[in-house]
Amino acid sequence: MGSHHHHPHHYEGDNRSQNGIFVLCILLNLLFVGIEAGVGLWQHSLSLLADAGHNLSDVFSLLLVLVSFHLAKIRSNSHFTYGYKKSTILISLLNAIILLIAVGGILLESVRKFSHPAAIDGAAVSCTALAGILVNGFTAILLIRGQQHDLNVRGAFLHMVADTLVSAGVVVSGYIIRHTGWYVIDPLVSILIVVVIIFSTWRLLSDSLRLSLDGLPEGISLEQVTQTLTEHPLVKDVHHVHVWAISTTDNALTAHIVIENLDEMEDIKDTLKQRLAALGIAHSTLEMETPASHCHHDNCCC
Repeated sequence: MGSHHHHPHHYEGDNRSQNGIFVLCILLNLLFVGIEAGVGLWQHSLSLLADAGHNLSDVFSLLLVLVSFHLAKIRSNSHFTYGYKKSTILISLLNAIILLIAVGGILLESVRKFSHPAAIDGAAVSCTALAGILVNGFTAILLIRGQQHDLNVRGAFLHMVADTLVSAGVVVSGYIIRHTGWYVIDPLVSILIVVVIIFSTWRLLSDSLRLSLDGLPEGISLEQVTQTLTEHPLVKDVHHVHVWAISTTDNALTAHIVIENLDEMEDIKDTLKQRLAALGIAHSTLEMETPASHCHHDNCCC
């Protein structure tokens, strides 16, 4: 995050090239989802359909990052004083819910297929999934550079790496079916894919739920924040500390700081804001008060 502030011009260009990369990744993955779902329906292969559903969720996550790039640029207005940054959290929550509903459908179908395994052309399944390894692998390579600077890009990158592994599982199942005729491997692999999706989605769901409820953003410890504020030699006490996420990448804080001398207020404030920025909190509002004015009961402030 820090590097964005030091090189604004470089980042603008970087953002444009990132946009281009994401549009290319979305088109590639959409094309592949169409082919994979088509072959899955034609061959009645549940593992291919499960994988196509998973890949479609990746298109959602890529779209989410693209949307968040644009929403982050929209200026705040009189109705939305933070701009539209929070929508990135709501979109990721929606993304997680859609994914879990899809997973439920795949799971029900897998259980049904265990009692009635359908004949499948293993070669067709393997070839399609092999194409998936190429598409997902290529997408992951395109995202490698951006994932070091942006949490959203990192999420999309990890999604793609997981997908490449899932496609590899489908290739193996197609190979086994082709050489053993053991059709039950298809629902087995689709259940395995479901487990992978649930693990990756659960984190997305719990994170986006926590952030929508203004919970503490990941990677930030309230103890550490309070300690950072109280470590300043001129700070006597800290209370009413609130930390929340404005978007999937921006965090904010409000706190009441008790100091002896209000003349030193601006210097103390500057130092504390720098220390908070180093912890990943870029937007901080610090209310300075003296021990005499410091309120001791909870109903005087939020």
